[in-house]
Amino acid sequence: MRAIVIYESLTGNTRKAAGLIAAELIAQGVSAVVCPITRIDYQALSQADLVIVGSWTDGVFVVGQRPGRAGRLRALPVVDGKRALVFCTYALNPGHVLEKMTEILTGRGAEVLGGMAIRRDKLADGSREFVARLLEAVEA
Repeated sequence: MRAIVIYESLTGNTRKAAGLIAAELIAQGVSAVVCPITRIDYQALSQADLVIVGSWTDGVFVVGQRPGRAGRLRALPVVDGKRALVFCTYALNPGHVLEKMTEILTGRGAEVLGGMAIRRDKLADGSREFVARLLEAVEA
């Protein structure tokens, strides 16, 4: 299986989580490429069996949360029929960011299998758990 991890990061937390996710995928025998949303590896995207998209949580801490720079997510290439998963990093409350990301990716043609919010002070543990969930969802 081949995966691409595409991320949008503001402070570096989502970039770090994307790298940890890719490293864990590789450790589990999955080929993985990581790239920021501003420099997508289109060849890796076209060859990917699985598209993973991550963003940071933007908005007020208790209301109005949304994916950071959601316009960039909406501009992702069409990925008709590809399986996808989403993740977000957050400080206090991710709100409905995962649902909003799922809606955006579904609009780009992806079959979204699930997602996970990863707290910014638990990136390593959260990334490992995300990959474990991801592999379960893909095998189901």
